[in-house]
Amino acid sequence: MIPSRTVRCAALAAVVMAAAPLAGAAGFSLGSPTIKPGSTLTEAQVFSGFGCTGKNISPALKWSGAPAGTKSFALTVYDPDAPTGSGWWHWVVFDIPAGTSEIAEGAGSADGKAMPAGSQQARTDFGAPGFGGACPPAGDKPHRYIFTVYALKTDKLDIPEGATAALVGFMINANKLGSASFTAKYGRK
Repeated sequence: MIPSRTVRCAALAAVVMAAAPLAGAAGFSLGSPTIKPGSTLTEAQVFSGFGCTGKNISPALKWSGAPAGTKSFALTVYDPDAPTGSGWWHWVVFDIPAGTSEIAEGAGSADGKAMPAGSQQARTDFGAPGFGGACPPAGDKPHRYIFTVYALKTDKLDIPEGATAALVGFMINANKLGSASFTAKYGRK
């Protein structure tokens, strides 16, 4: 018979070990010097097309506190309020090197030249890679734009060229150690 103290110690150790990855992710945070959480996007982050006349410039993003074992990052911008039945992917980036902690304003251009070396931009719901700004239908209530950085347990995701944002999202979630997000909004009359 195993003493009950040994069983309690083993149970406590199992709980601590199971919670360890979550503790590392608890301090993981994402921010932006360009956009404050809960704020309204400016014309700089609004799409140029589909009836919108913004500048389509990706915001600067900074993160810290990635969980131990992070080998790369991924980044997404998603509008869950788009009237598509499945939301709208505005920016999808993966294979961001583990040593990266920020992305400069404007780095989300289609050519990706200002992205960290090795980063890949996937096709968005606009049909091309790169940042696609906000452009909700006129008259809709303001849409939410969720900016998320993911810490991944692999240095490269196995993504075929031309993959959809949903496939990239599946691979991100299959390799996720933690994530950090903030939300901004935008609407037009």
